[in-house]
Amino acid sequence: MIVAERVTGVARGFIQRMRLARPAWLRVISAAILLLALPFVFRLDGHAHSDWLQFLGRFHPALLHLPIGLIVLVPALEIAGAKQPALREAAAWVLRAALALALPTLALGYMLAYGAGDTGTTVTRHMWGAIALCIALMLCLLVRPAWAAGVQRWTYPLLLTATLLTLIWTSHQGGSITHGGDYLTRYMPSHLRALFPSSRLEGVSPDSFYASSIHPVLDAKCVVCHGAGTEKAGLRLDSYANLMRGGKDGAVIVPGKPEASLLLARVTLPPGDSHFMPAEGRTPLTSDEISWIRAWIHSGATLTATSIPGIVLEEVRAEPAPQPVGDYSQLLPEIQRMKQGVGAKLVPVSTNPSDGLILRTVDVASTFGDTQLAEFQRFAPYIVEAELARTAITDGSFDTLQKFTHLRALHLEGTSITGSNLAKLNSLTQLTYLNLSGTKVNAQSIGPLKNMPHLRHLYVFNTPAQPDETAARSAP
Repeated sequence: MIVAERVTGVARGFIQRMRLARPAWLRVISAAILLLALPFVFRLDGHAHSDWLQFLGRFHPALLHLPIGLIVLVPALEIAGAKQPALREAAAWVLRAALALALPTLALGYMLAYGAGDTGTTVTRHMWGAIALCIALMLCLLVRPAWAAGVQRWTYPLLLTATLLTLIWTSHQGGSITHGGDYLTRYMPSHLRALFPSSRLEGVSPDSFYASSIHPVLDAKCVVCHGAGTEKAGLRLDSYANLMRGGKDGAVIVPGKPEASLLLARVTLPPGDSHFMPAEGRTPLTSDEISWIRAWIHSGATLTATSIPGIVLEEVRAEPAPQPVGDYSQLLPEIQRMKQGVGAKLVPVSTNPSDGLILRTVDVASTFGDTQLAEFQRFAPYIVEAELARTAITDGSFDTLQKFTHLRALHLEGTSITGSNLAKLNSLTQLTYLNLSGTKVNAQSIGPLKNMPHLRHLYVFNTPAQPDETAARSAP
């Protein structure tokens, strides 16, 4: 009788609490329905909708770390509260604060995706994970009082565990949007990375130029925004088929026509242009990578070609260790005066003077000729890279350049040199990179370069020295 009375008492108490909690349950169910309906009312259809939504949505990354930290703090307070009851009171407040911050974080994230027109598997997963997380927090708040009263022993701990797991999964999806789906595996040791195979190059010969030189560039710098997880403008660049399919703006690669290929146009825009890619301040493509893509498109943008006319890539070998250039610190006042006079810049490679200087002429390229280059002879022993692309220098510049004894990289693309004095560069024993694309050099004039044992990278795209393109197009 005593046991029956106790059971009856507990049951009556539970029913009474359920009656009192009915309005709370109704509020939670109503809020959950609204959250679940959000993706169907405002569909992520891949179209940008509003600049002001994007403006507000960009506060999402600034806010999201607050609810994450509070959610992780809750179980720590609950466990510690077993011995210090005051901490459990704090846990209830932290849980409510986490929900109060999670809801606007979800709203801002949705504004960002909806306003910018972001779509893709990862974006969708991140969205549903955030919705599930908010609903789980509401349920935790709803059942916690009963757990604290000792009535429902396991419901709240199980819900809190599910909330933490949802948080981890949702955070991973968000990180994949920002850094790419292989963010955690890209630099994983090879024996572990084998457990996470990628099918994006399945069926593609590893010897093809696309597999060795084009796909790695797109994968590293473009797939974050144009991959399976995030398909901005409906464009995916994670496979050859997707690359050639294009996006909502049409084809981005036109075989044989670099000037008509949208992808090449976007990556060569000025960095300040609103259409410049990669966007969002991500690392832009290097001049080498752009040269590879341009030459690949010009040769037909094939999947199987193993070589491209005008691009000579030596097999990967250890580069010779760079030799220190000495301390140029005493020349800093003169270097500053040269910048103000000639306009070209001498930029330190690093804070260590022995790493050398880079000669940059991009701001004065059209007026920088042989005379201006000769003014830098005093600094020649300290210059390790010379960026002379699209300047007014001629073959007469080689008399000066041969004095740059520590030169490792030389950009001459787009200049008017013919290569008649290229043999003078043979004295540059540390030169590993030479770009002659878009010049008048021919096969005979570049012949002496074969005597340079450390020259690893030679570019002669769009020059008379470029190999016969007809033969290259007929390659399997």
